[in-house]
Amino acid sequence: MQGVVKNIIQKAKENTFFRQVLETGDKTQIVIMSIPKGGEIGEEVHPDNDQVLFLAEGQGETILNEQKTAFEQGDIVLVRAGIKHNFVNTGEKDLKIITTYSPSHHPAGTVHKTKEEADKAEY
Repeated sequence: MQGVVKNIIQKAKENTFFRQVLETGDKTQIVIMSIPKGGEIGEEVHPDNDQVLFLAEGQGETILNEQKTAFEQGDIVLVRAGIKHNFVNTGEKDLKIITTYSPSHHPAGTVHKTKEEADKAEY
């Protein structure tokens, strides 16, 4: 059924791509991400999108407008539109993130295998 993602935590843990869009609606999008040890999403600002990030696995740090906070398995973070943010992997395992954008941010079906690929495709 379109719009339903079964066992998303397991999907996130198994994902090896930097970014994979799973579902795109008119106003919301579901995405999974994998950030390698020592890697980061990269500092960014979404002027028109709220973003929610849930950490399914790993250990990292969230930086919201220069304020750093631990980002641990089971944590969820709301990044409001216009907030400068970054998520950094500070642990020994890949960060496995489930994230939503409201409204949708990436083209439906987007897959970026690496951060470098994602950086080249930024819209």
